[in-house]
Amino acid sequence: MTFAGVVPAAGSSRRMGRAKGLLRIGGESFLHRVVRALVDGGCDPVYVVVAEGDEVMEEEARGAGGQPLRNPDPGEGPITSLRIALKEIDASRSGIAYLPLDHPLVPAAVVSELLRVAESDGAPLTLPVVGQKRGHPAIFGRALFPELLDPALEGGARIVVHRHLHEARLVQTRERGVVIDIDTPRAYAAALELFAEESEA
Repeated sequence: MTFAGVVPAAGSSRRMGRAKGLLRIGGESFLHRVVRALVDGGCDPVYVVVAEGDEVMEEEARGAGGQPLRNPDPGEGPITSLRIALKEIDASRSGIAYLPLDHPLVPAAVVSELLRVAESDGAPLTLPVVGQKRGHPAIFGRALFPELLDPALEGGARIVVHRHLHEARLVQTRERGVVIDIDTPRAYAAALELFAEESEA
């Protein structure tokens, strides 16, 4: 595989009310789970972009097998972290797997399958789908890097996704983790309950 992984982890977690990356589920932090999904799924390297001065998150990223990068000004949102990572990716990489912290239940097997499809199809955008609902990670081919790096882009990576949905490769999966977005305390409580139920099954 020739894809890098990117985890934007420099946000303030305002909606959650505490550091999202350090929340735990299944005995692991969100950050650790997301990074390991990308690493074990075949991404190399996996860049974790943290707020400058956040040594705790840097150490967590390294412990999971990621390479931390620093974002000195994350105020404009995750797109700033994505751009920092894109500038580090060498020309040998076909694209990136972009996986936010609020999707810690994505399994490595899904990442691996998405990369396999993206590699074989050459589509500019590859997304997992459960039923009719799109999820993460988003696989951006190198052809989309200029759009993601465009300083005039408003709305971040989501806008680029919507622009290219007509040519995206949608990969159906039964893994609900790709569409479980944990960005509020209520969503976190629900995810903990779901994880416990599935672990007991």
